[in-house]
Amino acid sequence: MISLLNLGSLLLGLIAWILPVVNLMRYKKHENRNWVILSILSISACAFSLYFQILYNNHLVNIEDWSALMDTAGAVAFVSSALLIVTVILNTITLYIFRDRTPK
Repeated sequence: MISLLNLGSLLLGLIAWILPVVNLMRYKKHENRNWVILSILSISACAFSLYFQILYNNHLVNIEDWSALMDTAGAVAFVSSALLIVTVILNTITLYIFRDRTPK
């Protein structure tokens, strides 16, 4: 059951990147009013993805699997940083593009 945290983290990370790309692809449509909701969902998916990794690392500490923790800590830190940076950049681009399209 704990191993599903890694799969869930991967899927949520992909969702965090796909949602802003969907927003950007729908830019030409004039009826795109839900871009804010998709951006919030993207950031939330990124947050839950990182939370799942924290829970998995906590599990490794609880079962005292120090070798697994030492083997994966560097990669997890790098991939988590990449996920966070790319998600913020994509959502910032979305915000910049749609800033004048918000209904008043």
